[in-house]
Amino acid sequence: MTNQLTPNLDPRALAGLLSGKHLIDGAVVPAASGRTFDVVSPATREVVAKAAYGDATDVDRAVSAAKKAQVAWARRPARERGKLIAECGRVLAGHVEELGRLVALETGKALRTESRVEASVLADAFVFYGGLGSELKGETIPFNPNMLSMTMIEPIGVVGAIIPWNVPLMLMALKIAPAMVAGNAVVVKSAEEAPLAVLRVCQILNQILPPGVFNILSGMGPECGAPLVAHRHVGKVTFTGSVETGKIVYKAAAEKLIPVTLELGGKSPMIVMGDADLDKAVDGAVVGMRFTRQGQSCTAASRIFVHESIHDAFVTKLKAKVDAMKMGDPLDEATDIGTIISIQQYEKVQSYIKIGEAEPGAKAHRCSKAPTDGKLKDGLYVQPVIFTGLTNASRVAREEIFGPVTCVIKFKDYDEAIQAANDTEYGLAASIWTRDLKWALDATRRIDAGLVQVNQNLVVQPGMSYGGFRSSGLGKEASLEAMLEHFTRKKMVMVNLQ
Repeated sequence: MTNQLTPNLDPRALAGLLSGKHLIDGAVVPAASGRTFDVVSPATREVVAKAAYGDATDVDRAVSAAKKAQVAWARRPARERGKLIAECGRVLAGHVEELGRLVALETGKALRTESRVEASVLADAFVFYGGLGSELKGETIPFNPNMLSMTMIEPIGVVGAIIPWNVPLMLMALKIAPAMVAGNAVVVKSAEEAPLAVLRVCQILNQILPPGVFNILSGMGPECGAPLVAHRHVGKVTFTGSVETGKIVYKAAAEKLIPVTLELGGKSPMIVMGDADLDKAVDGAVVGMRFTRQGQSCTAASRIFVHESIHDAFVTKLKAKVDAMKMGDPLDEATDIGTIISIQQYEKVQSYIKIGEAEPGAKAHRCSKAPTDGKLKDGLYVQPVIFTGLTNASRVAREEIFGPVTCVIKFKDYDEAIQAANDTEYGLAASIWTRDLKWALDATRRIDAGLVQVNQNLVVQPGMSYGGFRSSGLGKEASLEAMLEHFTRKKMVMVNLQ
């Protein structure tokens, strides 16, 4: 690439240019072993690039570079670091189309409804956190008039970030932007299924940031992710992914007694009361279930509790809405819904649909139509499924599927709905739909989830405090508190004035 800051709008060509590389200490380099693995476009099942197969040697190179760079980076005034991060956001804003196309190619997410939007939020997150440098401040404490007692806020050092494939750009930004503003250097381990767009971001930003402050590796969890968590110079780990892997990360970090942020799974309830605006609630279910993302979201409204008085009308309207959505080529502007990320995930989703269909009284309402022509006929498309006739005890209603499958469950009274909403191991997100202010405010208190919305199902945005309870994880992201509480340490200083 002659000019790395010039957007490349051909995603396949760009994928080839990024093929087989890490970015360590400001330079794109192959894996130390020379090994690579395939990056497959789920819409056509074609290999579109190779990714560097990282291992412990690559991890050590990246962490060593980050450790060295972090010393000088931390010495910069916080506002100066913030200005550089904000500048990163402004530069990324000029790459929205490029990054959106690359995400669509490697993940199968529709460009218009998902990937371009995600690339915009990426840029916004850097601008948001860039303005928070001034908030990295301590406090004076009136402990004794003969002592100057104060606290100092310091960076942790090197942060290891492990990111998922479903929203790779946004979730990476919500980890690395606050970490870097706080004075840390970062080493990111990308998702095996989606290593390209995040590598391109790293390449762009290394034209602005000092070498070594932002490094990125690709590879598998055991060979690359595990050594990153275990590395002796990594002082903080932030992870987004499955509950099972999150527990492994947590245990490994506990061996070193280092702090961890975990954003894990969800089985988010949506409660629709009988007095709700039906049309708005149906629109909220379409957005909340993330059908345009094939339901591949931790916050997906995969359990929709609807009052019996409007249940049938709700299901009819919801099915009609989803039926009207077009499944197709993720890079086509006409496409609403793209694909599942991988054959493994595709098979998992299909297995849950079969489990639901086998339950007595269940009905699977299949929506939209998968493409049947050209290369797309072999793509990983799953028709969205709306289940009725299941209870909250069903495996489909209890286990995270991470696909376009939701259950619409009938209820009679408000207390019953609240109890059912909380009957889960997760506690990430929830919503209630009602015109009754008492019900609305009471639900925000009683629902056991880290993010509760009333009459809306917005996706996570910079400035919102985001994080779950119980099996949904530990800590917060996307907010000022995420930077102050999770990427800094506090030092107490006492000076005797006598």
